[in-house]
Amino acid sequence: MAYSKEVVIRARERLAGMKADKESLTQQRLSEAYRQIPRLWEIDRLLRQTMAAAVQTAFSKGGDVQAAMQQVRQENLRLQQERRELIEANFRPGWLDETSVCSHCGGSGYIGSTMCRCLSQLCLEEQKKELSLLAGSDASFDQFRLEYYEDAVAPNLGVNIRTVMAKTFDICLQYARNFSASSENLLFSGDTGLGKTFLSACIAKEVAAKGFSVAYESAVHLLTNMERAKFENDEAAREKVQRYTDCDLMIIDDLGTEIVGQFTLTALYTLINDRILSGKPTIISTNLTTDGIARRYNPQIASRLRGNFRRVAFVGEDIRLKKL
Repeated sequence: MAYSKEVVIRARERLAGMKADKESLTQQRLSEAYRQIPRLWEIDRLLRQTMAAAVQTAFSKGGDVQAAMQQVRQENLRLQQERRELIEANFRPGWLDETSVCSHCGGSGYIGSTMCRCLSQLCLEEQKKELSLLAGSDASFDQFRLEYYEDAVAPNLGVNIRTVMAKTFDICLQYARNFSASSENLLFSGDTGLGKTFLSACIAKEVAAKGFSVAYESAVHLLTNMERAKFENDEAAREKVQRYTDCDLMIIDDLGTEIVGQFTLTALYTLINDRILSGKPTIISTNLTTDGIARRYNPQIASRLRGNFRRVAFVGEDIRLKKL
C-alpha cells in the first residue's frame, strides 16, 4: 500500500515507542526479580558467558575443545532449567517473559525489505487518523439521514429527490464495501450542501479501514501542492504529489473552486489521466454540471470526466441550512 511518508514516519515512531516501553517494562521486572531472588542474577551472569570464551579457555589450557563445548552446553541447560524453576516458583506466569513487541520482526517493523504486519497495522491506524482530520471525524455511513431529502419531485429535474438520493447512498455504500484496485471512477455532481463531501469521506474511511491507501484532498490544496512541487522545490509538496499518483484511491473534493490557469489545466489533466492509465480509482466531487465542466476546463479534462467516470447525482436543498 502506498502510505504517505508522514504516515509511515508516525507509525514507525509509535512502533519504536512501543518497543522502548516493552523493553523498559521487561528491564524493570528483571531488576525486581534480581532483588527478590539474587540467584537469578547469578544465573544470568553465568549464561552470558559465551561459547567462544569457553573454547578460548580450552585452547589456552591445551584441552579438548569439543569436550569443553559439550561441557558448556550441559551447564547452560542446567542453569536454564534452574532459572525456569525459580521463576515458576516465585512469579506469576508470563510476568518475566522477555518477548518482543512483535514476534515476527522483533519490533523493527520490517522483515528484510518487506514491511511487517505490525507496522502496516500502525500505518493503517495513522492513515485513518489523518483522514478523520481532513474529511471530518464524524463521517460514517450510519449517520447519513435520507429524511433530510424531500420525498417530492424536483421541479427543474422531474425526478423524486429522495429516490435519487437513496440510489446515490447505495452506490456509495456498495462502492466502499466492495472496493478493489479495479473499482470504477466516480464523479459526484450536485449543488452545495447535498452530502458530496460527507459521503466521499465515508468512502475514504471505510476503504482505508480495509487496508487500502487513500489520499483525500480539496482541489485547491491539491493544485497548490502540485504548483509548489514544480516551481518552489518543496520536498513536502513533492511527496504529496507522488502520493496522489500512487495511492489506491484518490479523492478530490470541490473541483471547480480552484483558480483556473494553464498550469492548473495541465496539472489536473496529467493527474487524472495518469490514474486512468494506471487503473487506479479516483473520486471527484464538484458543484459543476456536465456543461459547467465543459465550459470551465479544456476538452481533454472534460472528455476524461465524461468518458471515464460514473456520474453520481446529488439533488435536493442544502442540508446544512436545514440542520440550522
